[in-house]
Amino acid sequence: MCPFQNPPANVEELLQRITSEYDGLSKRLKAIAHHVETHGDRLGLEGIQSLAEQCGVQPSAIVRFAQQFGFSGFSEMQRLFREGLVEQIAPARAYDLRLRDVIESGSSDLRPEQIADEFLAGSIAGMQQLRQTLDQQAFAHAVDMLAQTPAIWIAGSRRSFPIAVYLDYVLQHTDKRIGLFSGLGSMQQGQIRSVREGDVLIAISFEPYASETVEVAQEGVRRGARLLAITDSRMSPLAREAEAALLVQDSATFGFRTLSATMGLVQSLFIALAYRLELSSRHTVDADGNKST
Repeated sequence: MCPFQNPPANVEELLQRITSEYDGLSKRLKAIAHHVETHGDRLGLEGIQSLAEQCGVQPSAIVRFAQQFGFSGFSEMQRLFREGLVEQIAPARAYDLRLRDVIESGSSDLRPEQIADEFLAGSIAGMQQLRQTLDQQAFAHAVDMLAQTPAIWIAGSRRSFPIAVYLDYVLQHTDKRIGLFSGLGSMQQGQIRSVREGDVLIAISFEPYASETVEVAQEGVRRGARLLAITDSRMSPLAREAEAALLVQDSATFGFRTLSATMGLVQSLFIALAYRLELSSRHTVDADGNKST
């Protein structure tokens, strides 16, 4: 039986309902839920068969998913995503369509400069999409968390490791205690014992989510740390544990995901924090994290 009597009034309300019910969904419905959040700009245009293929499920599962959240079926849920579709077709969507044309053309003789152009276009599209979708309230809360805490810990593995290292570098320019869970020698379980109540732990991970980062984040929360997640979905294991979650989705080009939007997000986070901390002493911080007066 459907747990909701009335369908959501807008996409945001639907995503909130999905997040609250996510743990109780079946594996197939979870796959659909994640797709609905990360590809919402496409749902207003694609048919049920295409959506089912992308989620790896049968069309009947899409119908069950819609009914789970109060809709009569897929078409009613799709109408929710068609509202304001002009605004939803972000630059990243236009870029996806262009890239699909390049791939489907079967061209195997792309010149190096053409490949560079595609990667740069993907990075720009990702940055523009982040600018449109960034949760400003969550971002402001993240800055508050970092400004209030005496110590900041950073965890990010695999693709997220460069982001974690950059944060470690720039945050060293503050007067706070900074710790990086590098995973070197599998020592993160020893490091976590230094986390104290009231510390902030920044955890960075994207699907399929690095298990070592998730484990560090969960243990940090158990020890009383305040978790700030930088991830790609409010249904990710990090976001569901976090006091604040900043969501970002970098574009993929030829199967390779850039880090441009994520790097732009963490640079913005640091500059906002530096402005908050240095405002009273009239110091400024340049793009490399260096202080000047």
